[in-house]
Amino acid sequence: MTAPSRLLSLIVCGVLLAGCGKSRTDAPTAARPDPALVEPGEELQSALKVAAVGRAPVVDTLRVAGRIAFDEQRIARIGATVTGRVADLNAELGDAVKPGAVLAVIHSTELTAAQLAYLKAQTTAELNRRAVERARVLLANDVIGSAELQRRETELALSEAERKAAADQLRVLGLADRSIEALGRKGAISSTTPVAATISGVVVERKVTPGQVVQPSDALFTVADLSRLWAVAQVPEEQSGQARVGQQVTIEVPALDGEQVRGKVIYVGQTVNPQTRTVLVRIALDNVDGRLKPDMLATMLIEGRPKEQLVVPASAVVREDNTDYVFVAVPGEEVRYRLAKVNLGPEGKGLRPVVGGLDAGARVVVDGAFHLNNERRRMLLGG
Repeated sequence: MTAPSRLLSLIVCGVLLAGCGKSRTDAPTAARPDPALVEPGEELQSALKVAAVGRAPVVDTLRVAGRIAFDEQRIARIGATVTGRVADLNAELGDAVKPGAVLAVIHSTELTAAQLAYLKAQTTAELNRRAVERARVLLANDVIGSAELQRRETELALSEAERKAAADQLRVLGLADRSIEALGRKGAISSTTPVAATISGVVVERKVTPGQVVQPSDALFTVADLSRLWAVAQVPEEQSGQARVGQQVTIEVPALDGEQVRGKVIYVGQTVNPQTRTVLVRIALDNVDGRLKPDMLATMLIEGRPKEQLVVPASAVVREDNTDYVFVAVPGEEVRYRLAKVNLGPEGKGLRPVVGGLDAGARVVVDGAFHLNNERRRMLLGG
């Protein structure tokens, strides 16, 4: 190809490229729709309900993790009254018992020695009593002087005091008054003593085995009345003011498939735990049906005092990407709505308190927001 031919070809290519570039630059660009704006059709518009944002009393509900616990006023830790060896066990875990029921039998040489001391004191007191009676007869017949009578009366008083002290020791070791009286009448010494229940309830703990040597300081059984229990929780100190004695509280128990039970606050701690910065709260729960069990996990729902706040109905809220939104009517246009991001508090009685993103008087879709959002998505996809 000659030089003029090559030059002509380059000129033609340049013209063509310039034309192509102009056509791309000059082509009109379609306007992109506002992704937050939606204009529903007549049928959907007629189904929407719009209302102005206003104020209403809002009750803040505090959720605190806790657990079910024994009612400490209805639990008894029962031990032996003497040092001895366990001879018999009559109670197992889960047994229902009544006051006086024998849970175990203890064989004790200490009890034997205490009974023997009582019998000796009683015999001495009886001898001294008779000696005083004889001395009074002898004094009346001028056989002895008044000093001898006084000496024998003093010995009687001391022996009576020793007898009473021996009887008190037997009571400390667990003998009832009727048993002490029978011992005094019959003189029969028994080396065994029962470990008896002191309240009605269920045996929830047993820390003894046959043949074990026990001390009075040992807790052998725990009996609890499970007809009433406590729910206990540690409430953060800055929120502890929401809990008040006498207040009705809802308790959620996961073991009951989330079923809620009601209880009453009976105690709010007077001190703050310095390590956890929490306050102890106790709630009394009826458990006649026995469904609740100690140490079950529970959640307290503690309601605070009502406060006037800006609110929207929960039905007005739509969620996308873990964010709350509402549809606000475009001012002056009753057929177009804009999706607005809002900051809302937790739901209570069908209302969500407005923390930010909305002003009082703004008109929002309170019924049909879900369908309106679906329509907005459809329009974005070009459906």
